[in-house]
Parts: sequence; C-alpha cells; structure tokens
Amino acid sequence: MIPTGETRMASAHYARMGHDECDRIHIATLEILERTGVDVHDENARKILAAGGASVDGVRIRIPEFMVTRALASAPRRLTLYDRAKRPAIRAWGHNTYYGGGSDCLNVLDHRTGKRREPLLADVVAATKVMDFLPEIDFVMSLFLPKDVDARIYDRYQMEVMLNHTTKPIVFVSPDFQGCVAAVEMCEAVAGGEEAFRQYPFATCYINVTAGLVANAESLQKCIYLAEKGLPQLWIPLNAGGVNSPATIAGCMASMNAGILLGVVLSQLVRPGVPIAVPGWNGGPYNLKTMVGNYVLADEQGVPTSMGKYYDLPVFGLGGSTDAKVLDHQAGMECTVSLMTALLHGANIVHDVGFMDSGIQGSLQLQVMASETIGFLRAATRGVVVDDETLALDAIHEVGPTGSFLQHPHTLRHYKEPFYSKLFDKGPYSMWEKNGRLTLEEKAAREVDRILDTHTAEALPEKVREAIASIVRREQAWIDNQ
Repeated sequence: MIPTGETRMASAHYARMGHDECDRIHIATLEILERTGVDVHDENARKILAAGGASVDGVRIRIPEFMVTRALASAPRRLTLYDRAKRPAIRAWGHNTYYGGGSDCLNVLDHRTGKRREPLLADVVAATKVMDFLPEIDFVMSLFLPKDVDARIYDRYQMEVMLNHTTKPIVFVSPDFQGCVAAVEMCEAVAGGEEAFRQYPFATCYINVTAGLVANAESLQKCIYLAEKGLPQLWIPLNAGGVNSPATIAGCMASMNAGILLGVVLSQLVRPGVPIAVPGWNGGPYNLKTMVGNYVLADEQGVPTSMGKYYDLPVFGLGGSTDAKVLDHQAGMECTVSLMTALLHGANIVHDVGFMDSGIQGSLQLQVMASETIGFLRAATRGVVVDDETLALDAIHEVGPTGSFLQHPHTLRHYKEPFYSKLFDKGPYSMWEKNGRLTLEEKAAREVDRILDTHTAEALPEKVREAIASIVRREQAWIDNQ
C-alpha cells in the first residue's frame, strides 16, 4: 500500500533494497561507528556522546552498538508539521509523501525573459507566493539566495519573507548556528510563544552535515539546540561515492549511514523521543566524469530511503529536480522520474522541486509544471475503490449495451473525480492552434504571472510582522558589529 499525502493506495510500493541488504548495511555501519568512528567537531556534542557511552579520542568519537539500539528505540517514527492555523499539514511517516521546493539557488531562470540571472529578495517573495498557491506543493523553501541583502545573514531575510507570504509548513536552511536560533525565534513570535511552537511546529530546519564520517560544529549545535527545544529536525549527512567514500553503493551508504545514526544518537541523548528525519538521496556513486554534484543520478535512487524505511524513521527526500539548464526533454524526464521514484520509494518530505543545473538554478515555471506532474502521479498511483457504487451494476443495467452514460446520475456524481491537468494539452490540434499554439513552457510562464498577480497568503497581524522584522534588524546589527 502506498499513501501519498495520506491517500491510501492499493498498488505495491517499490523498495530498492530488501531487508537482508539493509540489515547488512546496518551491521557494517555499526562496525564503522565502533571501529573507525566519526569526527565530531563540537566539544559539547562530544561530552554528550561520551556521557552516553561513546569513547573519545580527540575529535574522533566511537559509538558502541547499544547506544545506536537505544536511540533507534526512542526515535519516533512520526514527524508532524502543521500549517500556520495549527492544522496537521504533513504527517511524515510510512509511505506518506509530500512535496516542496528547495533553497538557495544562485540563479533564476527568469520566466519572462527565458534568461538566467542573479536572484533578488523579490524572487524569494515570488517563489514563496507560487509555492503557497500550487495545490500539489505541500511545503515551502526559499528557492533563491538573494543578492540584494547582506550575504552573511541572507537566511534571516529569507525566513522573514516565507513567514509573511505562506501559511504552509516551512523548511528553512541557515549557514550558521545563530541563523537557526533566529529562525526559531521568528517562528515562536508567529506561534505565540515557545511552547505554542513546540506543540504545533510549522517549520523545521534542514541541517547540512559535512559528510557521513565528519560532523561540522554548526550542524551539531543545531541538532542539540532543536532537540533541547523538542523541535523536529532534518539531519542530513551526504556522501559522494568515489570522492569522500567508497565508489560502491553499499560502501558509500554504509559510511554515510554512520553519520546519519550519529545524529539519531545525539538527538535522543539530548531529548528521547524528539523527531528526527534522515536522508532520502545520495548514498551512491558521484559523477566522476564531470565532478559535478548532480541532483538526479540513477544509481542512488531509493538507496537511503530503503535504509530510512528499515529504521522506520521519517525520510527527507529529493525530487522534481533536473541537471538540465533549460526546460527541455532532459528537464521534463529528470523532474518526472525523480518525483516518481521518491513517491514509489516512500520518501516523506520531498524537497527541491524546481531545481535546475545541479542546484545552481531555480525555475518557477518548472515548479508549476512539476505541480501538474505530481497531480498526475498521485492520480496514477491512487488506489481504486471497488464497491457497489463504483461497480455501478444498476447503472449498467439501466443504460444497457447501446445507451449513453453522459447524462446518467451516476456520471454526474463522479465525473469530477479524475485528474484533469490545467496545463497539459489534451485537446485536438485545431483547438491548440486556436488557443495560440502555446507550448507547456509558455503556459507555465503565464501561470506564474497569473499567480503572482492574483494570489496573496493570509497576512500576519501587524504586531507579529513587526516582531519578525525586529529579529532581522537585531541580526543585521549583530553581524555589522562583528
């Protein structure tokens, strides 16, 4: 059974690895943690791990099996994110799949000119508005790294924009520990206090960890801070097979998994039962032909997600991306395939919809097209209801072999249920000509403009907006005095 966005489906999901393969990688990971160890570049994290039973040799930490077993027993299988109105919006467990954008692209593929350019804060606003509107996009990320704000604290400006222009859940990224603290403070201002945000978290931090065997200080500090507050986190160490880990899938995944379990152990030592999600991409060979960090590679598909399912932990996946530079066949194929594999493998929170050029470029057009694709995929994998109403035996008998169902009450009850794309052209050639011979790319550009012209998220109260802005001003003053 596959649920997507909590819709039950009768079709079987796809697992890249079976239990035996996952079990062998798990056992290998335990040996890596005990024998080789992981470099932990934060003194407080080393103290916490040592108090929990780990051995310390400088920055090298070795973790015995009992610590991993204990942590996996307390780490919850569920991670819930709410919308601004405190309604559950993302139930990240099992095979529920939710999609959203990515963060920090260095370029925009401008939907009006077709040209590539550097992004501004206004582009973060536009991206947030588009993601807030699109029906198949479930959460929001910043998409762009704006060039017209202080580069040292750009993430604070991104967070202010997202909080003001969406009511959907937010996944945020911060380059430093202080940025994570500031983002949480902004969320608490919106929620009405620390406890209110802890009970109904509508945002979570995507923690970038250096690699499977190297945990940087900022990631460890964020992990501890969020765990102390009882907030969910996305703990994401990533390996490049053949570069910082073995070129084989199994070896790359096992060494990456050591860093994943390090985060699980650390978070559960700080606060048992705090939610943590693990990666659903990488864990396979790097592109050694180009030495570019590609976003859609065949060999890694589903490997880390299989391990996440093995541990019964929420999975932070990747999909709706492409390494293409323009909206061509490669873009459409890679976007669709990565969305589909994330769905079939059961990744829960799937980010980077709209990413292009190995994450260097973002496209609002691609997000609009991907939303249509997600709708198609969800319909194509949805379970089929078979009961007296859907079998329609009485209607078949009434109409008979030569009658028409077009005006039958049964048709009127159900004709709106199938998926009908707003952008994909399904009409005759003559109608396509009459409507201007528009390509999907052109229709997506028009849809972006329509959304930007007409859609506005429910505004925050003025007092809350000012509270958020004051935190950003405080951060700007702080960085200016460094």
